[in-house]
Amino acid sequence: MIAERLQALGIELPPVFPPVGSYVGCVVDDGLVHVGGHGPVSGTSVVHGKVGSDLTLEQGRDAARTTGLSILATLNAALGDLDRIEQIVKVFGMVNVAPGFNQMPAVIDGCSDLLIEVFGDAGRHTRSAVGLAALPFDIPVEIELIARLRRN
Repeated sequence: MIAERLQALGIELPPVFPPVGSYVGCVVDDGLVHVGGHGPVSGTSVVHGKVGSDLTLEQGRDAARTTGLSILATLNAALGDLDRIEQIVKVFGMVNVAPGFNQMPAVIDGCSDLLIEVFGDAGRHTRSAVGLAALPFDIPVEIELIARLRRN
């Protein structure tokens, strides 16, 4: 059970952060759940800045992990139980980077490593990681995710 694994790992999911626009946090369609862009929000705390100038690589990885926790909270609330997830299929990570910073995959590893820690082999996924000149509200990372649900 994923809830037991989270507890064993000492991981507590943050409160679900509501969307900041005209969209929903995730949509279930034909056995897949598509999670929209999430940022590094934990409760009322939000990480800001560009990786490579305001934030170090390690701080960027931590922000990506925090973003992954926010995604898990949204999934848990929407699905009622993270055990409904059979496989994490795809992660798309966007990193707010300073000029010259090119280690976006290492930043998004913060989220990817969390997913593998929580779901084991079912957390292994395909992924893209890109650098952008800006992200909404000056957050350092924004991550989207697609997961396959277990068939009932």
